[in-house]
Amino acid sequence: MEVTSLAENLYFTTVRINTVDKDGVAGSGTGFLFAHKHEDKEWPFIVTNKHVVADSVKGGVTFIRGTENKPTLGDSFRVDFDNFPSHWHGHPDAETDITVTPLVPLVEFMKTQGVEVFYRTVSTEHLPSPEQEKELDAIEEVVFVGYPNGIWDSKNFTPILRKGTTATPIAIDYEGKKKFLIDASVFGGSSGSPVFIYQSGTYGTKNGPAKVGIKFFFVGVVAAVYFKTAANDIVSLPIPTRTKDVAIDKEMIDLGIVFKAETVVETIEAFIAKWKTA
Repeated sequence: MEVTSLAENLYFTTVRINTVDKDGVAGSGTGFLFAHKHEDKEWPFIVTNKHVVADSVKGGVTFIRGTENKPTLGDSFRVDFDNFPSHWHGHPDAETDITVTPLVPLVEFMKTQGVEVFYRTVSTEHLPSPEQEKELDAIEEVVFVGYPNGIWDSKNFTPILRKGTTATPIAIDYEGKKKFLIDASVFGGSSGSPVFIYQSGTYGTKNGPAKVGIKFFFVGVVAAVYFKTAANDIVSLPIPTRTKDVAIDKEMIDLGIVFKAETVVETIEAFIAKWKTA
């Protein structure tokens, strides 16, 4: 497969994360590859939610193999870890559900096994600048990539791409936190999915005429979803990594909670600062 278009590249920005807890119960979530530029050096990481890896005793990250800068669809390689949470470094704010692990050690390990993998990274450059964020409208079309309910193309090992719209303006910090809502079907396994504004062709602008081209920004990470309980209360909870975690007295109401992209940068910067003083 030739991966040339922006849309095609999005399918190779994620990795599937599988976990096992102390009771032997399996879970799954989404991680994605993110490269942050710090002092003229690229720092690549895998990003997911804290709750995806918390309470697990073992975990694995599945990559798609590649050769000659092309994906080898149908051929994957999984890196497994004991004491999985110890390999991750969370955002310093306990309530910000973002965590990262360095990518380079994993790639180097796979090379020692004679394994070449194919992936694409989301970059700091894909975040909207303050000026560009001001140009985002109150309603924007978004796509997010991941493994809802653990579903993927099990023959090709590629993720699932879903669409929705912003449900609160990205420019506003929802409930005073670095979050916003999306109106989209968000299910277990979607935890850690990267969220993008993606429009191709003719698209409108906030204060001007329509434009032709591609509108693309990385804007956040899916982390939680709103539920309606049997008592008709509306509660927000982390997206379950296990389908059995969703009790029959709770109903998802298609409102996902997304941590803003800047929280990923903050997490990586905190890791780099700690690494430099270690």
